[in-house]
Amino acid sequence: MLSNSVKENHKKMIQRIQSIFLLLSSSGFIGQFFTDLATSTKPIPYLLADQVYEVQDSPVLVGLTLVGALVSLAAIFLFKNRPLQQKLSIFVVICAIFLPLVAFLLIYNERTSVPNFSEIHDQAGLYILVIPILFGILSYNYIGKDDKLVKSMDRLR
Repeated sequence: MLSNSVKENHKKMIQRIQSIFLLLSSSGFIGQFFTDLATSTKPIPYLLADQVYEVQDSPVLVGLTLVGALVSLAAIFLFKNRPLQQKLSIFVVICAIFLPLVAFLLIYNERTSVPNFSEIHDQAGLYILVIPILFGILSYNYIGKDDKLVKSMDRLR
């Protein structure tokens, strides 16, 4: 009886670090709504009409950002299913990689209609995406370590 109680407490304890990593990953996605991806010195039709390029300028970017944030948060509560939690961590990393790629492709498409494309400057929003990538990878690694630890504890029983 005592060993089961110790094992359950140990399972709860070892889940904290990846929960924090997944929460930080989600906050990196949410931070996209409060930062700019790029700015322009003069108005450019469509995405940079207001001289600021944000995630909210494209439904695709909003969708990727929301999916990344929600999947990160959902993965926190799936601690009983570690293989699924690992897969969701990889999915979060993929969303974080695709987000700047899609943003770049949208700006690149704007370039064809604008002669002075060099007047577009990148902003902090592009670099914040390092946070979900880094913490998604860390959570994947720590979930794997916990899975090995729990499996080794099962073998000892």
